[in-house]
Amino acid sequence: MKPHLTDEDYEKAAAELGCEVAAIQAVADVESAGNGFLDDDQPKILFEAHHFSRLTGHQYDTSHSSISSRYWNRSLYKGDKKEHDRLAEAAALNREAALQSASWGKFQVMGFNYASCGYGTLQGFINDMYESESGHLRAFVGFIKMNNNLLVALRARDWAKFALGYNGTGYAANKYDQKMLSAYFRHSGTRLA
Repeated sequence: MKPHLTDEDYEKAAAELGCEVAAIQAVADVESAGNGFLDDDQPKILFEAHHFSRLTGHQYDTSHSSISSRYWNRSLYKGDKKEHDRLAEAAALNREAALQSASWGKFQVMGFNYASCGYGTLQGFINDMYESESGHLRAFVGFIKMNNNLLVALRARDWAKFALGYNGTGYAANKYDQKMLSAYFRHSGTRLA
């Protein structure tokens, strides 16, 4: 079993981002239910067929419609270990596009954001995703630092603005902002007004 993040890990990240520990913990709770790895020590992922389609010029939409779709389609998700099966199928067609088309780890950072997270190579990012939750946190911190809108929203605990930038326009339908607010209150020990 991979080690979980410690209080000290969260405190260092919060100091680096200038935000509250509870704010980072809230994001982790909502993005991965608080655990970055599956029981078999594979990182949690969600393979996004619409990103794979875009990154491969839509060439597999017809022949491999379960992993390549021009549009986001929730019904394509298989969950947990089966997401790794989907990733492996896509990687057999185009490894780099496949790895970039998954959200990874405790904070579900998309693979195509590897450079924005501070990694020189996609493989460096992937290595951190398999290594530890500390690697997941490192990627998250790098990604937030490179996106001032997300940084400001996280510091202000503006969950709607943060969720829009982090999860996209579907955040409201999935109630990501409300879930993060609730998780923040749980971690900070404060109560909803």
